[in-house]
Amino acid sequence: MSALAHGVPVAERRPSSSGGIGHVFRAERRKLAVQAPARLLALACLLGPFAFGAILGLQSGVPADTLLGVWVHGSGFAVALVVLGFCGQWGFPVIAGVLAGDLFASEDRHGTWKTVLTRACTRRDVFVGKVLAASMFATVMVVLAAISSLAAGLVFTGDQALVSLSGTLIAPGKALALVLASWLVSVPPMLAFVSLAVLFSVATRNGIMGVLGPVLVALAMQLLALVGSGSWEHFLLVGNAFSDWDGLFVAHPFLGPLVLQTAVSAGWIAACLWGSWLLVRRRDFAGPPVSRRAGWVMPVRAVLGTAVVLAALGALTSAGPNPITPRNLQTSLTPTFNNLTLLQQRELGRPVPSGARLDILNSCSRRSGTAAGPGDDWTCTLTVLIPQPGAMPFQQVPVTYDVSVKSNGCYKAEAPPSFVGQQMMRDAQGRNVVNPLFTIYGCFNTL
Repeated sequence: MSALAHGVPVAERRPSSSGGIGHVFRAERRKLAVQAPARLLALACLLGPFAFGAILGLQSGVPADTLLGVWVHGSGFAVALVVLGFCGQWGFPVIAGVLAGDLFASEDRHGTWKTVLTRACTRRDVFVGKVLAASMFATVMVVLAAISSLAAGLVFTGDQALVSLSGTLIAPGKALALVLASWLVSVPPMLAFVSLAVLFSVATRNGIMGVLGPVLVALAMQLLALVGSGSWEHFLLVGNAFSDWDGLFVAHPFLGPLVLQTAVSAGWIAACLWGSWLLVRRRDFAGPPVSRRAGWVMPVRAVLGTAVVLAALGALTSAGPNPITPRNLQTSLTPTFNNLTLLQQRELGRPVPSGARLDILNSCSRRSGTAAGPGDDWTCTLTVLIPQPGAMPFQQVPVTYDVSVKSNGCYKAEAPPSFVGQQMMRDAQGRNVVNPLFTIYGCFNTL
């Protein structure tokens, strides 16, 4: 029992070959597998996308505020990406909190630390085994959601070509590979939130704080992403890593932000797990159990510590270069508008020569006081020059879009129906299809 006391290196004691990390991992895996919350999460990951697809099939509306949401009736791959966007905002932090938030706090609540550590397991075995079990279950949840969302999209919508964020068509085979890659790159930030839940569980010794902590941090990160104009803060917020798959869906893919955010996720994982291990290693499990009243001291400290970290990140909102500029927006929006216009003409059955290109003049500006930065107060006027015979060689047709730009370089442009027509239109075969020019999605590289 003296090996449990503070300062005694329990890791040096391994009395039996039946213990070890593998033993703890298998025990924690079985424990998570039989828990109702884990089973409900797995059920939600499997059935949730199908419920979403069924609802889409019963109505003509689309989640236009989500990247590529307007194409959910045109391609099943868009359905999978919309589900991924929702999971990145709320689903993954909730899953991480439920799986890992009570992982260590439950031992405090039930007073089982002494029993666990007097068996053939060291503190390191228990810590690593628990973390591996939660990480495995979290990864399985991502895989289940990915397969289910793809299946739901293909069943309810189909495997049609996907309209990219540059206005071009992505063939079904390539779209499938890109969607799978997008879900795959969400695993590192998912594990970062699992590590954050572990830190809350260890630091607060409170299962409720462990479950809610990652969700509250995710909400705070979403709010921080809306303020400031600097790029440093954006890349330091691990929650933003869930949306950096967009660089895969442009005509000329860019991977810089994706690679950087993956490295940031690894940094969050290392920092949270190292902090958690330091707390576990220094704990005195041989002392008297902590009273319920004193047990709220650590949750309060954890909340204050989290607030300090978020405040430090908030202080960096304007640090670093500002990539959201009129030039970058114009450079991205002009070819995207050109490609979508040609796509619209093809769907209307009009002949479009291969390699056709419109002459477009684009001018973007903000209605607020600052000339650059993310926000929903951008206006872009695209003037299409249409050749015509006579004294006037060109007819100028201006189209004005209200544009909302995020800090990651992704934007949504909308124009009044009087300029581009209604959201739905009739194609050459008389079918109702999405008007490509009604809502334009695009992304540009912020590095």
